[in-house]
Amino acid sequence: MKEDFLHYIWKFKKFNFVSLKTSKGEDLQIDSVGSYLENAGPDFFNAQITIDGQKWAGNVELHLKSSDWYLHHHEIDVAYENVILHVVWEHDVEIFRKNNVEIPVLILKDYVAKEIIGNFEQLLQPKSWIFCENQIADVDFFAYHNWLERLFIERLERKQKPIHELFLKLNKDWEAVLFCLLAKNFGLNTNGAAFMDLAQNIPFSIIRKEASDPLNLEALFFGFSGLLDGQKEDVYYQELQNRFGYLVLKYQLDFKRTVPLQFFKLRPDNFPTIRLSQLAHLYAQNQNLFSQCISVKSLKETVVLFDVAVSNYWQTHYSFDKSSPKQTKKLSAQFIELLMINTVVPLQFAYFQSIDQEIQESLITLMQELKPEANAIIDKFKAIGLSVQNAYTSQALLQLKNEYCNAKRCLDCGIGIQLLNGTSQTKNN
Repeated sequence: MKEDFLHYIWKFKKFNFVSLKTSKGEDLQIDSVGSYLENAGPDFFNAQITIDGQKWAGNVELHLKSSDWYLHHHEIDVAYENVILHVVWEHDVEIFRKNNVEIPVLILKDYVAKEIIGNFEQLLQPKSWIFCENQIADVDFFAYHNWLERLFIERLERKQKPIHELFLKLNKDWEAVLFCLLAKNFGLNTNGAAFMDLAQNIPFSIIRKEASDPLNLEALFFGFSGLLDGQKEDVYYQELQNRFGYLVLKYQLDFKRTVPLQFFKLRPDNFPTIRLSQLAHLYAQNQNLFSQCISVKSLKETVVLFDVAVSNYWQTHYSFDKSSPKQTKKLSAQFIELLMINTVVPLQFAYFQSIDQEIQESLITLMQELKPEANAIIDKFKAIGLSVQNAYTSQALLQLKNEYCNAKRCLDCGIGIQLLNGTSQTKNN
């Protein structure tokens, strides 16, 4: 038995309300279970009960055993002075307030159906991956999809927090925020941190001023990332070195080295040289990129916006001094969809939240146009019978696995609650 199961039973009233008695045999009526509090203090606030005809309003505390009251030192905490009912699974000791008045106790296990307990025990039986892996594919259709929507919004809310912090750090400049987010995602997992470091080290005001010349942007990006530190015979390399030195003097830049870039095990199209050139050309050919990003409403519009390639030099190179067959090296459709998932949609959500405008429905529609991510977690969900047809679903399932399954928060999960209620009847897919 776990305490969060008691919270679930009390919160959702999963016990027999008829003929309740306190541990002393007093008649007990629950008029309101109160509001669930997840912060410090009693578990449920502003409950209303009637004991032997006397009405009470106050807080309710739940424990597995009555003695947990003393184990948690509630007897010396003023926050618990207004507890009107102690709800426990096992009653092993009487509990008193500071004024020596005994707190009424409800022994919850006497009023919970065996079916509810059985569903809970079945849900928490050891599985190879997640607790509900043998049942999740049979959860009621509407409950499942309503929970997916909540999970998707939760994931956006989680992504919104660092975006808001970056917004404040960059003097509330949304264009600068977008530049940092794009840089991070152009670097992918391998070089994302280094690209983000680079973006934050270059004042965005300079990006604005130099955006008319992609070679100047390349010089800044390559110089700040340490790719221009050596000596090479390559004429293009030397040109970038000269431009970078000039720009450092022109703007009196406080030049700091970023996290070292990685080439090892990357596909050539993902080399940092290629991605930095593409990023430079994206800003060279788009003015007011932020306003365009928050305005896109379809994948087609986004593909047009991110239709960029590399400079002439990088069409025949992946690294300095080593030529290769000519390729335009445009951003691929798959890469653009990743930018949508990890940059454009979270940015739109954060921006419109900041101006109190709801756009969740349009973001869901947009994400439903995109292919789901291909990773081990999504592959596992497919293997246990879930249909993952688009990025909206895959993002929701990633939130489910990371924030609920991994933390064993089945009793906070819409799917877990459905399974506990025994309402898994209609296929979700």
